[in-house]
Amino acid sequence: MIHHVVGLFTHPGQEWRDIKGEERTIGPMYLIHVLVLAAIPVVSAYIGTTQVGWAIGTVEPVRLTQASAMYMTVLSYIAMLAGVVVMGAFIHWMARTYDSTPTFNDCLVFAAYTATPLFIAGLSALYPNLWLAMIVGTAAISYTVYLLYQGIPIFMDIPSEEGFLFSSSILAVGLVVLVGMMATAVIFWGFGIGPVYLR
Repeated sequence: MIHHVVGLFTHPGQEWRDIKGEERTIGPMYLIHVLVLAAIPVVSAYIGTTQVGWAIGTVEPVRLTQASAMYMTVLSYIAMLAGVVVMGAFIHWMARTYDSTPTFNDCLVFAAYTATPLFIAGLSALYPNLWLAMIVGTAAISYTVYLLYQGIPIFMDIPSEEGFLFSSSILAVGLVVLVGMMATAVIFWGFGIGPVYLR
């Protein structure tokens, strides 16, 4: 896992070929890669929001109660795992349009590795700062999009032109999934299930 993570940042084209060439099963990949890496942003956010706190135009940082932060951590973790599964399912469904026949497991592996920069960027939540979050988040999203466009033609064995269209479709669905997750969070907050601040 560590080898592939490093490879995706140092030589992504070759690393996608290496990942594609391996025998993959859903269990080890999902348990090791996704479950561990998806924990990085949520654990970091838990520590950052309970121990450090956000300082946005206030003298004292605003922190969450541990119970509230834990609740939001669990929900965020489930949402991230669900997001990877949804993206993997869409990639699997969409592959038929491009005469590619990957298994669902392959598509889930691809979605998980593509999301790696987003997971690692979650380390910035240890120090909750608006500008830091924006800079690191923008860089992570940009590199995730790069990995997507670089990896689809290799992973799906399709020409680069078709890979561009396929990647653009995946990106559009990813944005819809993100907006859906944000809307769900707003709905939960509307029912009173939201952050509780320390006073």
